[in-house]
Amino acid sequence: MILEATDEHYAGLLAGQVPDGLRLPDCPIESDEILEFLRDLANSIRPSFAPASWLIVEDSEIVGLCSVIKPPTGDTIEIGYGIAACRRGRGAAGRAVGDLLEWARGDERVRYVRAENAIGNPASQAVLERNGFERTGRRLDPEDGEVICWLAAAGEESRG
Repeated sequence: MILEATDEHYAGLLAGQVPDGLRLPDCPIESDEILEFLRDLANSIRPSFAPASWLIVEDSEIVGLCSVIKPPTGDTIEIGYGIAACRRGRGAAGRAVGDLLEWARGDERVRYVRAENAIGNPASQAVLERNGFERTGRRLDPEDGEVICWLAAAGEESRG
């Protein structure tokens, strides 16, 4: 399941504290540098679009994070997600992306959800394929190299 991640959640995670009576996995969810980056990103997006970030929770344990990764373009949001290394391969990412699409289908502001993943990340590609995303192309990312671009409908055409 996904739960909206607040600035207080990020502050707690950075301090090693578990928010809302949840548990943390045996390994880091992400590095402090990435947690700070995601916190700042969510805080920059939240004034114009909220929620901007979610905790990925499985059996009361925070196993990862999902975020809107840039301000929405019209009726389209772009997401990124990650699962703690020691919790990968158990389906949490797929369930979280499915939950996020379900949330998007109930939000009138969102008609499409975009995502990208690295050519060398077949697990993430499978997550998006299983959740109905379609490949829309490729591009060269300065940090990640060649990435696959994906799009899923979340608006009226997906409801009907």
